Amino acid sequence: MESAITFALLVAQGIIMFSLGIGLEVKDFKRVIERPYVFFVAMLSQVVLLPILAFGTAYLFDFPPVFAAGLMLLSFCPGGVTSNIISKLSKADVALSVSLTAVVSVLAFMTVPVLVAMSMKHFLGEEAVTFSLFDLAFVTFLITTTPVLLGVLIRHFKENIANAIQGGLEKTAIILWVIIVVLAIANSFERLVDSFAVIGGGLLFLPFIMMVIGIVVSRLFALNKKESKTLGIETSIQNGPLAIAIAATINDADLAITELALPAAVYSITMYFVALPFIFIFRNWGEENNVTGASAVASK
Repeated sequence: MESAITFALLVAQGIIMFSLGIGLEVKDFKRVIERPYVFFVAMLSQVVLLPILAFGTAYLFDFPPVFAAGLMLLSFCPGGVTSNIISKLSKADVALSVSLTAVVSVLAFMTVPVLVAMSMKHFLGEEAVTFSLFDLAFVTFLITTTPVLLGVLIRHFKENIANAIQGGLEKTAIILWVIIVVLAIANSFERLVDSFAVIGGGLLFLPFIMMVIGIVVSRLFALNKKESKTLGIETSIQNGPLAIAIAATINDADLAITELALPAAVYSITMYFVALPFIFIFRNWGEENNVTGASAVASK
């Protein structure tokens, strides 16, 4: 039963990432080359600063070891489809958001397993679950890299098919996203209630501070306001369902018995306490001047 649930979870996550890929074009990846300066700052914020701040948050709020490892797992994951939606609602740079999510998702199978193993060893020591790096990398490749690239290929070679299924896939992805998070919380509800007083504050603090730091760092590097909004979103909105799926894979268990997945499940809710006010407050920020700062630098 546990294996069946884990398999269903991985399939659901694959569908979510496929829905992301079906909306991508090859040119979305070319933006990495066309806007290297912007992507350097974006990768600095999401791939470097986010894990560092997650690490600090775990210690600042005195997370129990397994929850600290779970928070680190979440910080290694890409933004996912929800960050792209929030970027659109916030009138941010959607093209940058999509491109960044795509690149980090494609690279996830190389980065996530190694970093997760290191963080689990650090926080859990001898109690850390042993798992095969190759197996985890392979699973991550199957549920992130493969569906994203498959979606891109379908759009590139069969655009009519991609256009026909994109709308339904996006709706399905959102529904699956909600189901995964709700099941993870419902199946571990008692454990969550017992631990929320310990981890709740940190899981509210992290998306807030990352939103602020993402914007501040972007402005310090002379990115324009729309780009800065995007980086604030990308560094604070994470792919909770992917972290939950990886946690279930590591523990070879269903959602009900893996504490490693709880931080991701809770964060998938608390991040919206930050994101929703952000949408309303910053929605029109940067609309008056869309082509300043780093865009001009990158075009030189």
